[in-house]
Amino acid sequence: MDRPLPFDPIARAAELWEEHIGPSTTMAAVTGIMRVQQIIQSAVDTALKPHGLTFARYEALVLLTFARRSSLPMRVMGERLQLHPTSVTNIVDRLERDGLVVRRAHPTDRRTTLVEITEDGRLRRKQATTAVNEIDFGIHGLTHRQTEQLIDLLTRVRKAEGDFTEP
Repeated sequence: MDRPLPFDPIARAAELWEEHIGPSTTMAAVTGIMRVQQIIQSAVDTALKPHGLTFARYEALVLLTFARRSSLPMRVMGERLQLHPTSVTNIVDRLERDGLVVRRAHPTDRRTTLVEITEDGRLRRKQATTAVNEIDFGIHGLTHRQTEQLIDLLTRVRKAEGDFTEP
């Protein structure tokens, strides 16, 4: 968007919703979340593009960096990234093609393929992390405390929907 609108379109939609349909609080909240997701996605994509990464590929590199042995089974990657196995395969294919990860046979389970981050992958992850940190992952206009509150609220919604079970 080239220039800001002179009014808040979500607030206006909420007013019209109230007038024509009924209570608008949930609609306005969801519409706001969806718009903020677009804003954040655009900012993060812009920061990662010079590093040849999408957010999904960046997340995979971060996950592998955090792994004790710098490698994980593809199945575990999918669980932790909350992705379908096909999506994990596509992410790993692209990272492997770019030399950022390698596939290795599991030492004790022939049915399992491990994905291991390479030194180039570590360097790219580090550079990309600097880029997304410089833009605060696209979240602006909130204090540190408000960001913590946002995390808490979103976590409550995710838990209520069965995203995870721990208390």
